[in-house]
Amino acid sequence: MSETPEKPPSQENIPSKLLDALLDNPYESLILVDARGIIRYMSSANEGIYPFTTQEAVGKHIREVSPKTRMDRVLKTGKAEIGRSMVLDDKTRVVARIPLTKDGRVVGAAGKLLFVDPGKVKELYNRITHLERRLEKYEDELQQIYRTNYSLDSILGESPEIEEARQLARQAARATSPVLIMGESGTGKELFAHAIHGMSDRVSGNLVKVNCAAIPGELLEAELFGYEAGAFTGAKKSGKTGKFELAHGGTIFLDEIGDMPVPMQIKILRVLQEREVERIGSNRPKQLDFRLICATNRDLSKLMRQGLFRQDLYYRINVMTLKLPPLRDCKGDIFPVFQHFSRILGREKASPIILPGVQRVLEKYAWPGNVRELRNVTERALIVCRDNSIAPADLPDLSQSEVMPEPMNGQATLKAMMEQAEKNAIEQALAQAESRAQAARSLGIHRTGLYQKMNKYGIE
Repeated sequence: MSETPEKPPSQENIPSKLLDALLDNPYESLILVDARGIIRYMSSANEGIYPFTTQEAVGKHIREVSPKTRMDRVLKTGKAEIGRSMVLDDKTRVVARIPLTKDGRVVGAAGKLLFVDPGKVKELYNRITHLERRLEKYEDELQQIYRTNYSLDSILGESPEIEEARQLARQAARATSPVLIMGESGTGKELFAHAIHGMSDRVSGNLVKVNCAAIPGELLEAELFGYEAGAFTGAKKSGKTGKFELAHGGTIFLDEIGDMPVPMQIKILRVLQEREVERIGSNRPKQLDFRLICATNRDLSKLMRQGLFRQDLYYRINVMTLKLPPLRDCKGDIFPVFQHFSRILGREKASPIILPGVQRVLEKYAWPGNVRELRNVTERALIVCRDNSIAPADLPDLSQSEVMPEPMNGQATLKAMMEQAEKNAIEQALAQAESRAQAARSLGIHRTGLYQKMNKYGIE
């Protein structure tokens, strides 16, 4: 024989002691009047405020007890008055007057003090003002972080190849379609992304930058999509806003998208198709409005053949392609760019004198690290030069940077050739990268392994 399940408590079963405690709590001075304005209930918290005890007030018209009340007005209009000030007991109070209705008809009204102590109003005002100031500060900081730092004027070079890239950037800025910027490391892909955003209708929105190669695959989803509080062990109690959400109304720049893990590519494709993201730990998708710019120094076609990049994602992001030329293809820009860097990097003193022979050395080199490598070479030359004059001897031995070793006894051994090739690859990676950690990632080795090989080959 099964037991009869207990029925859930209904409103009719609420204990009277709970209702009494609610009505007579010490934090609210409650008064209830009927439709005629007759007081039917007054809580004990009103003692001392009015010239009547609670027992004496019940049965009297509200105006007898509080001549300046507006409760009768609320009974007539049926509209609540919340946050109004009123002088009671020679003190300014903040009150709320709320009409009570049943079946669409006003049957009474409730009046209560929101702040018995007027100082609490000032305290609340100060807290709100403080929060508003903090919010403005954070908004300013956010704009500093996600602002556009570069324009087309920041992009160096006057060669036809660079000018064509600038023109394509102007066209891309007028559209809203995704842009894929392709080019070797150091060719200025991020500068072009900034410039496109800065010339677009979204310039007032954030430009949110994500380096897909710098973030471990297991953390990339949380970084891009964000997470709710307690979504996983170690998650912030407040949760985290993802990069796509931060880019709402602006632009998201996915740099090195060719290094994004394939499982993450599937999720990115869904975001691009649905224009919505779902935080980790949430089942409520958020609709977003963003413009996508991607960049890569890898051959995406080759990656697709190898199964390392999804074809459907490639066609989704490759609506407009901007191919940036390597520095070796813009030979006429090499020396002017070197002169520009020598002026801005040596700004503490007069522009250096560049001696004959420097231009010839620079233009003979292939510049695998492109403009970034040229900047590093310029900075080194400014440090080692004498009398503020840059001579060919102040440049690294660029002519030997990519030369294979001389054959031993007329024939190079395979080991020597492999070691020289490894040394060249390491030197090139270090010249192109902004840090040794980044160079190690580009080579596909651990940072400790990079240090060991640098020591082996005597690379500083």
